[in-house]
Amino acid sequence: MATISPLFGSIVPSQSQQLLDTNFLSFNGGSGAGDSDTFAQQYLPEIYEQEVERYGNRTLSGFLRMVGAEMPMSSDQVIWSEQNRLHIAYDDCTNDGANAITIPLQAGVNNVISVNSTVVLIDKLGAELKAVVTGSDIGTVGVGAVVTVAPYTAADTSSLAGTGVKMFVYGSEYDKGSSTPNYSAANTSGYVSVDPSFTQFSNSPIIIRSKYVVSGSDTAQIGWVEVATEDGTGGYLWYLKAESETRLRFEDYLEMSVVEGEKAATGSAAETAKFKGTQGLFAAIKDRGNVEAGYNAGTGQLGSFDDILRNLDTQGAIEENMLFLNRETALGFDDMLAGISDGGNGGTAYGLFENSEDMALNLGFSGFRRGSYDFYKTDWKYLNDASTRGAIDNGAGGYGISAIDGVLIPAGTSTVYDQVLGSNIRRPFLHVRYRASQTDDRRMKSWLTGSVGGAYTSDLDAMEVNFLSERCLCVQGANNFVLFTK
Repeated sequence: MATISPLFGSIVPSQSQQLLDTNFLSFNGGSGAGDSDTFAQQYLPEIYEQEVERYGNRTLSGFLRMVGAEMPMSSDQVIWSEQNRLHIAYDDCTNDGANAITIPLQAGVNNVISVNSTVVLIDKLGAELKAVVTGSDIGTVGVGAVVTVAPYTAADTSSLAGTGVKMFVYGSEYDKGSSTPNYSAANTSGYVSVDPSFTQFSNSPIIIRSKYVVSGSDTAQIGWVEVATEDGTGGYLWYLKAESETRLRFEDYLEMSVVEGEKAATGSAAETAKFKGTQGLFAAIKDRGNVEAGYNAGTGQLGSFDDILRNLDTQGAIEENMLFLNRETALGFDDMLAGISDGGNGGTAYGLFENSEDMALNLGFSGFRRGSYDFYKTDWKYLNDASTRGAIDNGAGGYGISAIDGVLIPAGTSTVYDQVLGSNIRRPFLHVRYRASQTDDRRMKSWLTGSVGGAYTSDLDAMEVNFLSERCLCVQGANNFVLFTK
Protein backbone atom coordinates (compact mmCIF):
# COMPACT_ATOMS: atom_id res chain seq x y z
CA MET A 1 0.00 0.00 0.00
CA ALA A 2 1.26 3.46 -0.81
CA THR A 3 2.23 5.67 2.15
CA ILE A 4 -0.55 8.05 3.18
CA SER A 5 0.36 11.71 3.62
CA PRO A 6 -0.10 13.34 6.09
CA LEU A 7 0.76 10.51 8.46
CA PHE A 8 -1.92 8.92 10.65
CA GLY A 9 -2.44 10.92 13.84
CA SER A 10 -1.94 14.28 12.15
CA ILE A 11 -5.29 14.08 10.29
CA VAL A 12 -8.04 16.06 12.01
CA PRO A 13 -11.58 15.50 10.62
CA SER A 14 -13.51 18.64 9.88
CA GLN A 15 -17.05 19.06 11.20
CA SER A 16 -18.08 20.59 7.89
CA GLN A 17 -17.04 20.23 4.26
CA GLN A 18 -13.96 22.51 4.30
CA LEU A 19 -10.81 22.24 2.20
CA LEU A 20 -8.12 22.20 4.93
CA ASP A 21 -4.65 20.70 4.90
CA THR A 22 -5.50 18.84 8.12
CA ASN A 23 -8.30 16.74 6.49
CA PHE A 24 -6.73 16.13 3.08
CA LEU A 25 -5.45 12.70 2.09
CA SER A 26 -2.84 12.68 -0.67
CA PHE A 27 -3.25 9.22 -2.20
CA ASN A 28 -0.65 9.75 -4.91
CA GLY A 29 2.04 10.62 -2.45
CA GLY A 30 4.14 8.21 -0.45
CA SER A 31 7.01 6.61 -2.27
CA GLY A 32 6.61 8.86 -5.29
CA ALA A 33 4.13 11.25 -6.85
CA GLY A 34 2.05 9.77 -9.59
CA ASP A 35 2.05 6.27 -8.13
CA SER A 36 -0.83 4.58 -10.01
CA ASP A 37 -1.22 1.72 -7.54
CA THR A 38 -2.98 3.83 -4.92
CA PHE A 39 -5.34 3.24 -2.06
CA ALA A 40 -8.01 5.51 -3.54
CA GLN A 41 -8.13 3.78 -6.89
CA GLN A 42 -8.45 0.39 -5.26
CA TYR A 43 -10.97 1.06 -2.50
CA LEU A 44 -12.70 4.35 -3.26
CA PRO A 45 -14.12 4.06 -6.78
CA GLU A 46 -16.72 6.70 -5.94
CA ILE A 47 -13.98 9.25 -6.55
CA TYR A 48 -14.54 8.59 -10.25
CA GLU A 49 -18.22 9.43 -10.12
CA GLN A 50 -18.96 9.29 -13.83
CA GLU A 51 -17.44 7.06 -16.47
CA VAL A 52 -15.98 8.86 -19.47
CA GLU A 53 -17.33 7.50 -22.77
CA ARG A 54 -14.09 8.08 -24.65
CA TYR A 55 -14.87 5.59 -27.45
CA GLY A 56 -18.49 6.59 -28.01
CA ASN A 57 -20.78 3.70 -28.92
CA ARG A 58 -18.47 0.70 -28.88
CA THR A 59 -20.89 -1.96 -30.11
CA LEU A 60 -20.40 -3.37 -33.60
CA SER A 61 -23.56 -5.44 -34.09
CA GLY A 62 -26.51 -4.31 -36.16
CA PHE A 63 -25.18 -5.09 -39.63
CA LEU A 64 -27.19 -8.30 -40.03
CA ARG A 65 -30.34 -6.67 -38.66
CA MET A 66 -30.13 -4.22 -41.56
CA VAL A 67 -29.69 -6.75 -44.34
CA GLY A 68 -31.12 -10.07 -43.24
CA ALA A 69 -33.26 -12.05 -40.85
CA GLU A 70 -32.97 -14.75 -38.21
CA MET A 71 -34.82 -18.06 -38.52
CA PRO A 72 -34.79 -21.20 -36.37
CA MET A 73 -33.68 -24.65 -37.48
CA SER A 74 -33.52 -28.01 -35.76
CA SER A 75 -30.57 -29.75 -37.46
CA ASP A 76 -26.79 -29.77 -37.31
CA GLN A 77 -26.65 -28.57 -40.90
CA VAL A 78 -28.62 -26.31 -43.21
CA ILE A 79 -28.72 -27.32 -46.89
CA TRP A 80 -30.11 -25.33 -49.77
CA SER A 81 -30.01 -25.55 -53.55
CA GLU A 82 -29.54 -22.70 -55.98
CA GLN A 83 -30.56 -22.58 -59.62
CA ASN A 84 -27.89 -22.79 -62.27
CA ARG A 85 -28.00 -20.67 -65.40
CA LEU A 86 -30.82 -21.32 -67.82
CA HIS A 87 -28.71 -21.18 -70.97
CA ILE A 88 -25.79 -23.38 -71.96
CA ALA A 89 -22.37 -21.76 -72.26
CA TYR A 90 -18.72 -22.73 -71.79
CA ASP A 91 -15.71 -20.49 -71.18
CA ASP A 92 -12.00 -21.07 -71.84
CA CYS A 93 -12.53 -23.53 -74.67
CA THR A 94 -9.66 -24.58 -76.94
CA ASN A 95 -9.90 -24.25 -80.73
CA ASP A 96 -7.72 -26.42 -82.99
CA GLY A 97 -8.53 -24.23 -85.99
CA ALA A 98 -10.03 -27.20 -87.86
CA ASN A 99 -13.59 -27.10 -86.42
CA ALA A 100 -12.85 -29.05 -83.21
CA ILE A 101 -13.62 -27.20 -79.96
CA THR A 102 -12.49 -28.75 -76.67
CA ILE A 103 -14.60 -27.88 -73.62
CA PRO A 104 -12.89 -28.02 -70.18
CA LEU A 105 -15.09 -30.02 -67.83
CA GLN A 106 -15.45 -29.93 -64.07
CA ALA A 107 -16.14 -32.92 -61.84
CA GLY A 108 -19.75 -34.03 -62.07
CA VAL A 109 -20.49 -31.87 -65.15
CA ASN A 110 -21.27 -33.44 -68.53
CA ASN A 111 -21.29 -31.84 -71.95
CA VAL A 112 -24.93 -31.10 -72.77
CA ILE A 113 -24.39 -29.47 -76.17
CA SER A 114 -26.04 -31.87 -78.58
CA VAL A 115 -25.76 -32.40 -82.31
CA ASN A 116 -27.74 -29.85 -84.38
CA SER A 117 -27.34 -27.12 -81.75
CA THR A 118 -26.41 -23.72 -83.16
CA VAL A 119 -23.65 -21.93 -81.26
CA VAL A 120 -21.73 -18.67 -81.15
CA LEU A 121 -17.92 -18.85 -80.79
CA ILE A 122 -16.16 -15.71 -79.50
CA ASP A 123 -12.48 -15.30 -78.68
CA LYS A 124 -10.89 -12.78 -76.32
CA LEU A 125 -10.15 -10.33 -79.14
CA GLY A 126 -13.80 -10.15 -80.11
CA ALA A 127 -13.61 -12.29 -83.27
CA GLU A 128 -16.62 -14.55 -83.62
CA LEU A 129 -18.18 -17.28 -85.73
CA LYS A 130 -21.62 -18.84 -85.74
CA ALA A 131 -21.75 -22.56 -86.35
CA VAL A 132 -23.88 -25.68 -86.05
CA VAL A 133 -22.74 -28.67 -84.00
CA THR A 134 -22.16 -31.78 -86.09
CA GLY A 135 -20.59 -34.02 -83.45
CA SER A 136 -20.41 -34.06 -79.66
CA ASP A 137 -19.22 -36.38 -76.93
CA ILE A 138 -19.77 -36.40 -73.20
CA GLY A 139 -16.08 -36.07 -72.34
CA THR A 140 -14.23 -36.65 -69.09
CA VAL A 141 -12.67 -34.44 -66.46
CA GLY A 142 -9.09 -33.57 -67.31
CA VAL A 143 -9.56 -34.49 -70.97
CA GLY A 144 -12.60 -32.42 -71.78
CA ALA A 145 -15.33 -32.86 -74.34
CA VAL A 146 -14.66 -32.32 -78.03
CA VAL A 147 -17.41 -30.64 -80.05
CA THR A 148 -17.20 -30.65 -83.85
CA VAL A 149 -18.76 -27.60 -85.49
CA ALA A 150 -19.53 -26.43 -89.02
CA PRO A 151 -19.17 -22.62 -89.35
CA TYR A 152 -21.86 -20.88 -91.36
CA THR A 153 -19.55 -18.28 -92.95
CA ALA A 154 -16.16 -20.01 -93.11
CA ALA A 155 -14.58 -23.32 -94.00
CA ASP A 156 -13.03 -23.75 -90.56
CA THR A 157 -12.44 -22.04 -87.19
CA SER A 158 -8.89 -20.85 -87.96
CA SER A 159 -9.97 -17.18 -87.72
CA LEU A 160 -10.45 -17.58 -83.97
CA ALA A 161 -7.76 -17.68 -81.29
CA GLY A 162 -6.54 -21.06 -80.15
CA THR A 163 -7.42 -20.58 -76.48
CA GLY A 164 -9.83 -18.60 -74.36
CA VAL A 165 -12.80 -19.15 -76.68
CA LYS A 166 -16.33 -18.80 -75.32
CA MET A 167 -19.11 -20.93 -76.79
CA PHE A 168 -22.83 -20.61 -76.07
CA VAL A 169 -25.94 -22.16 -77.59
CA TYR A 170 -28.52 -19.88 -79.19
CA GLY A 171 -30.79 -22.43 -80.88
CA SER A 172 -30.76 -25.41 -83.24
CA GLU A 173 -31.33 -26.43 -86.88
CA TYR A 174 -32.77 -29.69 -88.25
CA ASP A 175 -33.67 -31.03 -91.69
CA LYS A 176 -37.24 -31.42 -92.86
CA GLY A 177 -38.94 -34.51 -91.49
CA SER A 178 -36.10 -35.19 -89.02
CA SER A 179 -36.38 -36.36 -85.43
CA THR A 180 -34.52 -34.97 -82.45
CA PRO A 181 -32.29 -37.89 -81.38
CA ASN A 182 -30.18 -35.66 -79.12
CA TYR A 183 -27.45 -38.28 -78.87
CA SER A 184 -23.72 -37.76 -78.66
CA ALA A 185 -21.21 -39.12 -81.14
CA ALA A 186 -19.45 -41.06 -78.40
CA ASN A 187 -22.63 -42.53 -76.96
CA THR A 188 -24.90 -43.51 -79.86
CA SER A 189 -26.77 -46.08 -77.78
CA GLY A 190 -28.10 -43.57 -75.29
CA TYR A 191 -29.55 -40.11 -75.05
CA VAL A 192 -28.15 -36.96 -73.52
CA SER A 193 -31.11 -35.07 -72.09
CA VAL A 194 -30.64 -31.36 -71.43
CA ASP A 195 -32.12 -31.38 -67.94
CA PRO A 196 -32.23 -28.42 -65.54
CA SER A 197 -29.55 -28.66 -62.90
CA PHE A 198 -28.86 -27.02 -59.57
CA THR A 199 -25.96 -26.50 -57.19
CA GLN A 200 -26.24 -27.51 -53.57
CA PHE A 201 -24.68 -25.61 -50.67
CA SER A 202 -24.59 -26.17 -46.94
CA ASN A 203 -23.37 -24.63 -43.72
CA SER A 204 -23.16 -25.76 -40.11
CA PRO A 205 -23.80 -23.77 -36.96
CA ILE A 206 -21.16 -23.25 -34.31
CA ILE A 207 -21.69 -22.91 -30.57
CA ILE A 208 -20.58 -19.54 -29.19
CA ARG A 209 -20.19 -19.17 -25.43
CA SER A 210 -19.04 -16.64 -22.86
CA LYS A 211 -19.20 -16.22 -19.08
CA TYR A 212 -18.98 -13.45 -16.51
CA VAL A 213 -18.03 -14.37 -12.92
CA VAL A 214 -18.12 -12.21 -9.77
CA SER A 215 -17.41 -13.52 -6.27
CA GLY A 216 -19.86 -13.17 -3.44
CA SER A 217 -17.49 -10.94 -1.48
CA ASP A 218 -17.12 -8.51 -4.35
CA THR A 219 -20.88 -8.18 -4.72
CA ALA A 220 -21.02 -6.98 -1.11
CA GLN A 221 -18.39 -4.28 -1.59
CA ILE A 222 -19.92 -0.83 -1.92
CA GLY A 223 -18.56 1.09 -4.87
CA TRP A 224 -20.76 2.95 -7.33
CA VAL A 225 -19.98 4.42 -10.74
CA GLU A 226 -22.46 6.43 -12.78
CA VAL A 227 -22.63 4.82 -16.21
CA ALA A 228 -24.49 5.03 -19.52
CA THR A 229 -24.40 1.86 -21.63
CA GLU A 230 -24.82 1.35 -25.35
CA ASP A 231 -28.16 -0.44 -24.96
CA GLY A 232 -29.82 2.73 -23.69
CA THR A 233 -29.72 2.03 -19.94
CA GLY A 234 -28.00 4.25 -17.42
CA GLY A 235 -27.58 4.91 -13.71
CA TYR A 236 -25.32 3.84 -10.86
CA LEU A 237 -23.85 0.36 -11.19
CA TRP A 238 -20.74 -1.37 -10.02
CA TYR A 239 -20.24 -5.11 -10.40
CA LEU A 240 -23.20 -5.44 -12.83
CA LYS A 241 -21.52 -2.84 -15.05
CA ALA A 242 -18.99 -5.45 -16.09
CA GLU A 243 -21.78 -7.98 -16.65
CA SER A 244 -23.61 -5.64 -18.98
CA GLU A 245 -20.42 -5.08 -20.99
CA THR A 246 -19.83 -8.83 -21.19
CA ARG A 247 -23.33 -9.21 -22.61
CA LEU A 248 -22.78 -6.43 -25.16
CA ARG A 249 -19.46 -7.95 -26.21
CA PHE A 250 -21.10 -11.36 -26.59
CA GLU A 251 -23.86 -9.90 -28.76
CA ASP A 252 -21.14 -8.45 -30.97
CA TYR A 253 -19.46 -11.86 -31.13
CA LEU A 254 -22.72 -13.38 -32.41
CA GLU A 255 -22.47 -11.18 -35.48
CA MET A 256 -18.70 -11.15 -35.86
CA SER A 257 -18.58 -14.98 -35.76
CA VAL A 258 -20.84 -15.34 -38.80
CA VAL A 259 -19.15 -12.46 -40.66
CA GLU A 260 -15.58 -13.71 -40.13
CA GLY A 261 -16.36 -17.45 -39.82
CA GLU A 262 -14.18 -19.95 -41.67
CA LYS A 263 -14.78 -23.65 -42.30
CA ALA A 264 -12.06 -25.99 -41.12
CA ALA A 265 -10.24 -27.30 -44.20
CA THR A 266 -9.43 -30.98 -44.56
CA GLY A 267 -6.15 -31.70 -42.82
CA SER A 268 -6.05 -28.34 -41.03
CA ALA A 269 -5.00 -28.02 -37.40
CA ALA A 270 -8.54 -26.97 -36.46
CA GLU A 271 -10.04 -30.09 -38.03
CA THR A 272 -7.47 -32.27 -36.28
CA ALA A 273 -8.51 -30.66 -33.00
CA LYS A 274 -12.18 -31.49 -33.80
CA PHE A 275 -13.26 -27.93 -34.63
CA LYS A 276 -15.46 -27.71 -37.72
CA GLY A 277 -15.86 -23.94 -38.12
CA THR A 278 -18.57 -22.25 -40.16
CA GLN A 279 -18.55 -20.36 -43.45
CA GLY A 280 -18.97 -16.66 -42.75
CA LEU A 281 -19.85 -13.76 -45.03
CA PHE A 282 -16.32 -12.93 -46.23
CA ALA A 283 -15.41 -16.59 -46.83
CA ALA A 284 -18.64 -17.23 -48.76
CA ILE A 285 -18.08 -14.28 -51.09
CA LYS A 286 -14.47 -15.28 -51.71
CA ASP A 287 -15.61 -18.84 -52.46
CA ARG A 288 -18.75 -18.22 -54.51
CA GLY A 289 -19.04 -14.49 -55.13
CA ASN A 290 -17.15 -11.62 -56.76
CA VAL A 291 -13.94 -10.17 -55.36
CA GLU A 292 -12.97 -6.71 -56.58
CA ALA A 293 -9.26 -6.54 -55.74
CA GLY A 294 -7.47 -3.21 -55.71
CA TYR A 295 -10.60 -1.15 -56.30
CA ASN A 296 -9.88 2.54 -55.73
CA ALA A 297 -13.04 4.62 -55.60
CA GLY A 298 -12.40 8.30 -56.09
CA THR A 299 -12.47 11.19 -58.50
CA GLY A 300 -12.31 9.97 -62.06
CA GLN A 301 -12.92 6.35 -61.07
CA LEU A 302 -16.45 6.10 -62.43
CA GLY A 303 -15.24 3.83 -65.22
CA SER A 304 -13.92 1.33 -62.67
CA PHE A 305 -17.26 1.32 -60.91
CA ASP A 306 -19.01 0.76 -64.23
CA ASP A 307 -16.88 -2.36 -64.67
CA ILE A 308 -18.51 -3.69 -61.50
CA LEU A 309 -21.92 -2.94 -62.99
CA ARG A 310 -21.01 -4.85 -66.14
CA ASN A 311 -20.12 -7.82 -63.98
CA LEU A 312 -23.43 -7.52 -62.10
CA ASP A 313 -25.18 -7.62 -65.48
CA THR A 314 -23.70 -11.08 -66.04
CA GLN A 315 -25.07 -12.28 -62.70
CA GLY A 316 -28.53 -11.82 -61.19
CA ALA A 317 -28.77 -8.09 -61.97
CA ILE A 318 -30.48 -7.30 -58.63
CA GLU A 319 -31.75 -3.74 -58.93
CA GLU A 320 -31.25 -2.58 -55.33
CA ASN A 321 -27.94 -3.10 -53.54
CA MET A 322 -26.35 -1.95 -50.28
CA LEU A 323 -22.74 -0.85 -49.91
CA PHE A 324 -21.13 -1.24 -46.47
CA LEU A 325 -17.76 0.51 -46.64
CA ASN A 326 -14.81 1.55 -44.52
CA ARG A 327 -13.98 5.24 -44.19
CA GLU A 328 -11.39 5.41 -46.96
CA THR A 329 -13.62 3.72 -49.53
CA ALA A 330 -16.72 5.65 -48.46
CA LEU A 331 -14.90 8.96 -48.99
CA GLY A 332 -13.68 7.65 -52.34
CA PHE A 333 -17.28 7.00 -53.38
CA ASP A 334 -18.19 10.53 -52.30
CA ASP A 335 -15.41 11.94 -54.48
CA MET A 336 -16.48 9.75 -57.38
CA LEU A 337 -20.09 10.91 -57.12
CA ALA A 338 -19.23 14.56 -56.58
CA GLY A 339 -19.16 15.22 -60.31
CA ILE A 340 -22.39 13.38 -61.06
CA SER A 341 -25.51 15.51 -60.95
CA ASP A 342 -28.09 14.16 -58.48
CA GLY A 343 -26.21 10.90 -58.00
CA GLY A 344 -26.52 9.95 -61.67
CA ASN A 345 -29.49 9.01 -63.80
CA GLY A 346 -32.03 11.07 -61.89
CA GLY A 347 -31.35 10.05 -58.30
CA THR A 348 -32.57 7.03 -56.35
CA ALA A 349 -36.12 5.77 -55.78
CA TYR A 350 -35.40 4.52 -52.20
CA GLY A 351 -37.73 1.58 -52.75
CA LEU A 352 -35.83 -0.45 -50.14
CA PHE A 353 -36.84 2.13 -47.51
CA GLU A 354 -40.54 2.40 -48.42
CA ASN A 355 -39.58 5.06 -50.96
CA SER A 356 -38.61 7.43 -48.13
CA GLU A 357 -35.31 9.27 -48.38
CA ASP A 358 -35.70 10.40 -44.76
CA MET A 359 -35.93 6.79 -43.59
CA ALA A 360 -32.78 5.93 -45.52
CA LEU A 361 -30.91 8.88 -44.03
CA ASN A 362 -32.09 8.04 -40.51
CA LEU A 363 -30.58 4.58 -40.93
CA GLY A 364 -27.33 6.09 -42.13
CA PHE A 365 -27.75 5.33 -45.83
CA SER A 366 -27.29 7.69 -48.76
CA GLY A 367 -28.45 6.61 -52.18
CA PHE A 368 -27.38 7.03 -55.77
CA ARG A 369 -28.36 5.48 -59.07
CA ARG A 370 -26.10 4.29 -61.86
CA GLY A 371 -27.34 2.52 -64.95
CA SER A 372 -30.34 0.43 -63.94
CA TYR A 373 -29.09 -0.08 -60.36
CA ASP A 374 -29.88 1.70 -57.09
CA PHE A 375 -27.16 1.75 -54.45
CA TYR A 376 -27.48 2.67 -50.78
CA LYS A 377 -24.14 3.54 -49.21
CA THR A 378 -23.26 3.60 -45.53
CA ASP A 379 -20.20 3.34 -43.28
CA TRP A 380 -19.65 -0.02 -41.62
CA LYS A 381 -18.25 0.57 -38.17
CA TYR A 382 -16.82 -2.94 -38.07
CA LEU A 383 -14.35 -1.97 -40.82
CA ASN A 384 -13.38 1.26 -39.04
CA ASP A 385 -13.14 0.26 -35.38
CA ALA A 386 -9.57 0.09 -34.09
CA SER A 387 -10.32 -3.06 -32.09
CA THR A 388 -11.36 -4.98 -35.22
CA ARG A 389 -10.43 -4.25 -38.87
CA GLY A 390 -9.99 -0.50 -38.55
CA ALA A 391 -6.30 -0.33 -37.64
CA ILE A 392 -3.81 -3.03 -38.58
CA ASP A 393 -0.22 -2.75 -37.35
CA ASN A 394 1.94 -2.51 -40.48
CA GLY A 395 5.13 -3.43 -38.59
CA ALA A 396 6.77 -0.10 -39.39
CA GLY A 397 5.67 1.90 -36.39
CA GLY A 398 2.33 2.85 -37.91
CA TYR A 399 -1.00 1.44 -38.95
CA GLY A 400 -2.16 0.18 -42.28
CA ILE A 401 -5.65 -0.60 -43.50
CA SER A 402 -7.52 -3.90 -43.34
CA ALA A 403 -7.44 -6.09 -46.43
CA ILE A 404 -11.23 -5.66 -46.74
CA ASP A 405 -12.53 -2.26 -47.84
CA GLY A 406 -16.24 -3.01 -48.07
CA VAL A 407 -18.95 -5.29 -49.33
CA LEU A 408 -21.84 -4.96 -51.78
CA ILE A 409 -24.93 -6.91 -50.72
CA PRO A 410 -28.07 -7.33 -52.85
CA ALA A 411 -31.37 -6.32 -51.27
CA GLY A 412 -34.51 -8.39 -51.43
CA THR A 413 -35.05 -12.14 -51.42
CA SER A 414 -34.04 -15.19 -53.42
CA THR A 415 -35.99 -18.33 -54.32
CA VAL A 416 -34.29 -21.54 -53.22
CA TYR A 417 -35.25 -25.16 -52.71
CA ASP A 418 -35.28 -26.10 -49.02
CA GLN A 419 -34.27 -29.75 -48.56
CA VAL A 420 -36.07 -30.01 -45.23
CA LEU A 421 -39.36 -28.45 -46.32
CA GLY A 422 -39.20 -30.08 -49.74
CA SER A 423 -40.42 -26.96 -51.54
CA ASN A 424 -39.27 -23.66 -52.98
CA ILE A 425 -39.08 -20.86 -50.43
CA ARG A 426 -38.17 -17.20 -50.50
CA ARG A 427 -35.41 -16.07 -48.17
CA PRO A 428 -33.31 -12.93 -47.79
CA PHE A 429 -30.00 -13.30 -49.60
CA LEU A 430 -28.33 -13.00 -46.21
CA HIS A 431 -29.89 -14.55 -43.11
CA VAL A 432 -28.95 -16.31 -39.88
CA ARG A 433 -30.16 -19.76 -38.89
CA TYR A 434 -30.06 -20.65 -35.19
CA ARG A 435 -30.81 -23.92 -33.38
CA ALA A 436 -34.18 -24.07 -31.67
CA SER A 437 -36.83 -26.59 -30.71
CA GLN A 438 -39.98 -26.64 -28.61
CA THR A 439 -37.89 -27.26 -25.50
CA ASP A 440 -34.76 -25.18 -26.10
CA ASP A 441 -34.24 -21.91 -27.98
CA ARG A 442 -30.51 -21.40 -28.60
CA ARG A 443 -30.74 -18.07 -30.41
CA MET A 444 -29.44 -16.23 -27.33
CA LYS A 445 -29.43 -18.05 -23.99
CA SER A 446 -28.49 -16.47 -20.65
CA TRP A 447 -28.67 -18.07 -17.20
CA LEU A 448 -27.20 -17.73 -13.69
CA THR A 449 -25.31 -20.41 -11.76
CA GLY A 450 -23.53 -20.41 -8.40
CA SER A 451 -24.88 -19.22 -5.03
CA VAL A 452 -24.87 -15.42 -5.41
CA GLY A 453 -27.23 -12.95 -7.04
CA GLY A 454 -30.34 -15.10 -6.82
CA ALA A 455 -28.77 -18.31 -8.15
CA TYR A 456 -28.65 -21.35 -5.82
CA THR A 457 -27.35 -24.10 -8.06
CA SER A 458 -24.03 -24.97 -6.35
CA ASP A 459 -21.82 -24.22 -3.37
CA LEU A 460 -19.66 -21.87 -5.46
CA ASP A 461 -19.39 -18.52 -3.65
CA ALA A 462 -19.81 -16.56 -6.87
CA MET A 463 -22.36 -15.57 -9.44
CA GLU A 464 -21.74 -16.94 -12.93
CA VAL A 465 -23.60 -15.31 -15.80
CA ASN A 466 -23.55 -17.71 -18.76
CA PHE A 467 -24.16 -16.82 -22.42
CA LEU A 468 -24.65 -19.26 -25.31
CA SER A 469 -25.82 -19.27 -28.89
CA GLU A 470 -25.66 -21.76 -31.78
CA ARG A 471 -25.93 -20.27 -35.24
CA CYS A 472 -24.62 -19.97 -38.78
CA LEU A 473 -25.01 -17.65 -41.75
CA CYS A 474 -26.65 -18.52 -45.06
CA VAL A 475 -25.25 -16.53 -47.99
CA GLN A 476 -27.62 -17.35 -50.85
CA GLY A 477 -26.99 -16.11 -54.37
CA ALA A 478 -23.40 -15.22 -53.49
CA ASN A 479 -22.73 -14.53 -57.18
CA ASN A 480 -24.59 -11.24 -56.62
CA PHE A 481 -22.26 -10.14 -53.78
CA VAL A 482 -19.07 -8.12 -54.26
CA LEU A 483 -16.19 -7.98 -51.77
CA PHE A 484 -13.87 -4.98 -52.08
CA THR A 485 -10.31 -5.91 -51.12
CA LYS A 486 -6.86 -4.36 -51.27
